[in-house]
Amino acid sequence: MGPFKDMAEFLRESRINKALTDQTTVYESHVRMFWKSARYDEDTKMIHLAVQKKDENDKDIDIEVEFDVRDLRRVWT
Repeated sequence: MGPFKDMAEFLRESRINKALTDQTTVYESHVRMFWKSARYDEDTKMIHLAVQKKDENDKDIDIEVEFDVRDLRRVWT
């Protein structure tokens, strides 16, 4: 393996190992659920989605999130 042996060992032992090796399965039902609550703005080319988050009083609040298609593809691949 030559010069890559030390690098491979470092990556296996690092905290980012899971991010490098984890294989996430994207289910069709999750994609459908996502698009039921998301909307695509053709003018800005952005996807808008409301997600729930707990506030400091442990109450659910809606947070508007927006991102573009490149962000979505980067996360899913």
